[in-house]
Amino acid sequence: MQRFQGKVALITAAAQGIGAAVARRLAAEGAAVVVTDLQEDKLAEVAGEIGEQALPVRVDVTSDDDVRAAVAAAVERYGRLDVVVNNAGGCIVRSAPEDATPEEFHAQLDLTLVGASRCIQAALPQLVEHRGNVVTISSVNGIAAFGNVEYSAAKAGQIAMSVNYAARYGPLGVRFNVVAPGTIRTPNWDGRQDTLDRFATQYPLRRIGEPEDIAAAVAFLASDDASWITGHTLPVEGGILTGPGLFDLTPSGAYKKEYKQQS
Repeated sequence: MQRFQGKVALITAAAQGIGAAVARRLAAEGAAVVVTDLQEDKLAEVAGEIGEQALPVRVDVTSDDDVRAAVAAAVERYGRLDVVVNNAGGCIVRSAPEDATPEEFHAQLDLTLVGASRCIQAALPQLVEHRGNVVTISSVNGIAAFGNVEYSAAKAGQIAMSVNYAARYGPLGVRFNVVAPGTIRTPNWDGRQDTLDRFATQYPLRRIGEPEDIAAAVAFLASDDASWITGHTLPVEGGILTGPGLFDLTPSGAYKKEYKQQS
């Protein structure tokens, strides 16, 4: 299939994991891909693997200038921009929610939620001109309680933001959708195979997701096959949201605190 022939896609955090898999999938279906990340060496490897269809650009999504420059580079090289895949993010607050500082919370929001907003704002003129679309990579954390409060709040914010953009820009032909992954085997889990094996038992399908699982969902939502779908979140999560396998979130270990009952 060449669903993206003549199209141009910009993917954030594309040096590895989900972002790299999305870039490979869209390129395999004909797209020119602008791959962005802070990890320039790994980004160059991904772009080299894809070939002439790929343009690597160093981007920090917390920088307005970087994001605008990436969109400008896409238009300068290819003459247009049709698809934005907001993949940049990550859990950067590791303390218990009652211990997180306002600065940590703001940093999490700036990377994950405001970063996605920056990309949308910078790309909007092109998306309107070419009736393009945005696919944002959120998380099941934005839908149900899996811990990591600040990360989860930012991911839920991505969903709410996308719904509102979909309503606002639908009349102009621009679509906004979300993919919500469960646990995916990415380099963030390197050295923790035992944890992944334990998590897999909590999923009805009894396996951890692969980056290619998410790339397939993104390719569908970004393509004309989904031309009448906007404002929706597609969970790609091995069935974890069915409920019985939800992780135990009871405070314990390093997160356990003793609270005196107030009389």
